Amino acid sequence: MAAGPSGPPSWPEDTGLPNSPLPRCLAALAALMLLAGCSVFQAQSQVRGNRIDPDDLKELVPGTSTRADATALLGSPTARATFDENRWIYISLVTRPRIGRVQGVLSQNVVVLTFNDQGVLQNIEHLDQDDSLPVSISSRATPSPGTEASFMQQLFGNIGRFSAGAPTTSSATLGGGGAPNGGGGSGLGSP
Repeated sequence: MAAGPSGPPSWPEDTGLPNSPLPRCLAALAALMLLAGCSVFQAQSQVRGNRIDPDDLKELVPGTSTRADATALLGSPTARATFDENRWIYISLVTRPRIGRVQGVLSQNVVVLTFNDQGVLQNIEHLDQDDSLPVSISSRATPSPGTEASFMQQLFGNIGRFSAGAPTTSSATLGGGGAPNGGGGSGLGSP
């Protein structure tokens, strides 16, 4: 502590920061480690459908390979064309969960095998996301008759449906059939 020329002793200004850059570097390194840790916990991608190995697909030769060969190499198709049993469709999709558990599509591949009536492979077609067509979803609701009851109709709809003195079930609703006029063995009023 040194005495100033005209007053109390002066202290060096305390900025609250150390003079060494080491703590600043450690703080920056800790922040980077926290950010890097976020990518470690990222959701894993998921393969959906029937992923086709390109090497297995190369073994199928149009004109010589059969349906049995395709099934042995690639497995059962994901789908068959609705109106053509000779078109086999293998669909694979790689997704990763995003915010709100909505699945984001990372890649989509479709392999279409076309066979002739004798079961011999005719064509191999590869499709991906670029070949897809946009589909717009209609915002209209399909009307269903009888569901237009107002709130008051729903609230008071059951009033008057039941009478106080009447039995709540009958032999007809219980399947007590049998002979007419109560001869079905209910035990009530029969000799």
